[in-house]
Amino acid sequence: MNQSLEALELWLAQWMGNAFWVDMASRAAALFLVSIMVWLLWRLLDRWRKSVHRWIDADGSGARALTVQDQQIFTERELARALHSVVNGVWRLMRALLLISWLNLVFTQFTWSRDLAVGVIGFVLAQVGLIVAEVVNYLPNLFIIAIIVVISRLVIRATRGVFDGIRLERITLPGFYPDWAETSFGLSRLLIIAITLVIVFPYLPGSSSPAFQGLSIFFGVLVSLGSTSAVANVMSGIVITYTRGFKIGDRVRIADTEGDVIERSAFVTRIRTPKNEEVSVPNAMVMNNHIVNFSAQAKEAGVLLHTTVTIGYDVAWPRVHQLLCDAASATAQVLEDPAPFVLQTSLDDNYVAYELNAYIRNPSAKLQIASEMHGHIQDNFREADIEIMSPHYRANRDGSAIAIPSPESLSTDPLTGENT
Repeated sequence: MNQSLEALELWLAQWMGNAFWVDMASRAAALFLVSIMVWLLWRLLDRWRKSVHRWIDADGSGARALTVQDQQIFTERELARALHSVVNGVWRLMRALLLISWLNLVFTQFTWSRDLAVGVIGFVLAQVGLIVAEVVNYLPNLFIIAIIVVISRLVIRATRGVFDGIRLERITLPGFYPDWAETSFGLSRLLIIAITLVIVFPYLPGSSSPAFQGLSIFFGVLVSLGSTSAVANVMSGIVITYTRGFKIGDRVRIADTEGDVIERSAFVTRIRTPKNEEVSVPNAMVMNNHIVNFSAQAKEAGVLLHTTVTIGYDVAWPRVHQLLCDAASATAQVLEDPAPFVLQTSLDDNYVAYELNAYIRNPSAKLQIASEMHGHIQDNFREADIEIMSPHYRANRDGSAIAIPSPESLSTDPLTGENT
């Protein structure tokens, strides 16, 4: 074999008559062969990438949905998309390495470019070695950070277990209400994370550099200036939680909004109105307005539902009281104990204002209860031939009779009109 190569070089030298051209021709032939090999590898990489993509998309491949217990973490499409990205990344890296190797071989074949190729390769290897050395030197700090993070996660998990027990009333603390548990856990977790960041900060790479410190100050000032309202809402939400102004499911009125509380987050309180409208009220606005809670005493003592009617002076007030109380008693969801009662709230020019008060347990249904009660009021007064003086109207009188009920009417039955 060696004799054949020597014979080929001798033939080339005799044919060209110059050793320089012989050297250049042999190098060019070697580069040509290497280029063909690189081109073939390039094509093989393309075919490999396409075949792997086809395998991922094909039925029966390893792209299956990732689930933990009954919770689906990644769907099949998301997992396939991730695998495609990994394959494309590996394909690009191998092509880059192949191209760099080919260029390095090209430059080292010629004397005038060999020093440049060696310098570039040396620079790249030096930088890679520096990065590897920095990573190796940083491993002890990384190990300390990992230990701190693991400890903080264990503390957070233990804290969650305690507050979950309080929320589910498996753990009872004097003076600590179960509805405080979720907010208290959020504050505790935030405090633990803040302490962890303070401890971990000195171990971060570049934490002592002026650039890192200046960037931290810049973001701190930016967050402080841009989160004034957000911080106000968060603080208001904390105060609302610990003052126990309302709970989830309570019927409340905040400013001009009345409805059932469906969510109380760190920033807003969401209320569903009787018209099935969802209203988001910022916690700062909740703190700046009075809160009317209709559900606070509804389960124990009941909440009062009231309505007002106006009746002329010619109708005896005991009769009006009886008719109104009967209407309330005939209404569903009105409590018998405490019994309904009537207040005479004003003596106006043409009529007396009677306020009917009835106790109910379900303040969320007070509109439906009030509507039914109004129907019974109209029926009772119509059967008793008594006019309800609302809306206002003026009655013409000749002055010969007075609008005062007779003594007999005070002792008659409100519905039948017979003497009792």
